[in-house]
Amino acid sequence: MKIGIIGLGLIGGSIAKECKKNGYEVLGCDLNAAHAAEALKYELVNRMVDLDELVYEVDTIGVCIPVDLIANMLPNLLTKINANQTVFDVGSTKKEICDAVRNHEKRNRFVAAHPLAGTEFSGPKAAIFDLFKNKKNLICEEELSDRDALAHTLKIFELLGMQSSFLNPNEHDKHMAYVSHLSHVTAFTLALTVLDIEEDEKQIFNLASTGFESTVRLAKSSPATWSSIFEKNSEHLSDALGNYIKHLEAFKKVIDEGDKTTSIELMSRANDIKRVLNGIALQRS
Repeated sequence: MKIGIIGLGLIGGSIAKECKKNGYEVLGCDLNAAHAAEALKYELVNRMVDLDELVYEVDTIGVCIPVDLIANMLPNLLTKINANQTVFDVGSTKKEICDAVRNHEKRNRFVAAHPLAGTEFSGPKAAIFDLFKNKKNLICEEELSDRDALAHTLKIFELLGMQSSFLNPNEHDKHMAYVSHLSHVTAFTLALTVLDIEEDEKQIFNLASTGFESTVRLAKSSPATWSSIFEKNSEHLSDALGNYIKHLEAFKKVIDEGDKTTSIELMSRANDIKRVLNGIALQRS
């Protein structure tokens, strides 16, 4: 079994690592020379090759590059493959990617996927085992993929320890704006706010609690990666930010007015998130 991974960052590198562990021969391709060298150094792949050699040799290709590059690359990649090969991507936004290949003659060999996993770290050295274990994977427009291509892709994500479900691209992007992309904007904003008012960085370190550390953790994420995601999902993310700002303003108002009763009401309503998180935990168990 041979799989080719284009892009050996956190996600691509972790997929490569798991596939290699499970008996796949893994070929890697990365235009970043430093990443290519690191992928070999950390033994994420068996070989690093150029794109044409990768396409020639493997059965399945995972496209794990930044979302602003996927839509541009996919049509050309699908043109290169044969009628029996499978291509999947792992982009965090899906509508533009799906639209880019909707009318391609080999659209049937493509599976639009999004494994919901990650850390605040990036690059090949961030790749780890079990990154995907017990996490969810989303597939979009599965009806446009050949049954064997879909089945083969689902098998790979099952090997990673993931449970897959299906969602249309627009709903995917809307939901991701609220449950993922907004969280990153919030973390970046919190970090900027604290850095603005606290010039003594040593004091931040001394006073930071585990609560602050966990809340701001995502602010360590790659700006290049997340600026691309924000750009590609700007409409839904802007809507999510509008709602978020509305709630921030509500909290500011009750704090300015010393309105403890309304403050308690707002936080009690927010406590209902426990119901959602408990549901997620049950699904994973």
